[in-house]
Amino acid sequence: MKIIPVITVDGPSGVGKGTTASLLSNHLGWHLLDSGAIYRSLALKVLKTDTEISDIETLVELASHLELSFKSVIGEPTLVFLGGQTVNQELRTESCGTIASIIASIPEVRAQLLQRQIQFRQAPGLVADGRDMGTVVFKDAQIKFFLTASPQERAKRRYKQLKNKGLDANIHALEKEIGARDARDSNRKVSPLVPAEDAIIIDTSQLSIDEVFHYCIDVIDKAGIKANLQR
Repeated sequence: MKIIPVITVDGPSGVGKGTTASLLSNHLGWHLLDSGAIYRSLALKVLKTDTEISDIETLVELASHLELSFKSVIGEPTLVFLGGQTVNQELRTESCGTIASIIASIPEVRAQLLQRQIQFRQAPGLVADGRDMGTVVFKDAQIKFFLTASPQERAKRRYKQLKNKGLDANIHALEKEIGARDARDSNRKVSPLVPAEDAIIIDTSQLSIDEVFHYCIDVIDKAGIKANLQR
């Protein structure tokens, strides 16, 4: 049985992993998994249904009936559909991100969503973007990237994104929230945010997306992984 190749792109928020993973999937002609969108979509469902985060039974029930799909568009952010409706804007709110981080530390929720993530592994290959893709979901991935950047730089990037959308933002509050989320994600007992032992770590603080993308492509080319030309 032929093994379907996987490239993982892990890291905290604001390091460019989503854009990098999308660019890589388009370049290779592979499928794309935005695992963070899965948790954020569940968080959005939690917000819309006024579910208590402590109500694990209901959280698992919501996770088991999450109608979620992705559509990759060249040169554009991956479109996320929840219940048939695009929810990209709603998923990027700070409240949604915070709740996603919290519920991601609940073992029962992670177990419910794990199989759904694995199902994205289809021929000709998969680029998986997340926080534990290389350490938990796809331990046998052919190449594992782990992107990082300073909290200050990530806060600047998020501040710029929000301002460009005409939204109010406080850069100091953003930096504080990023630090708190990092601590929570890195120290949780279930699937902590850490690089895989065989991951290639890239600090993107002083790098453009284009530079990160081409660095990754060099690694992929040297590994002998070929793009799918039948697209």
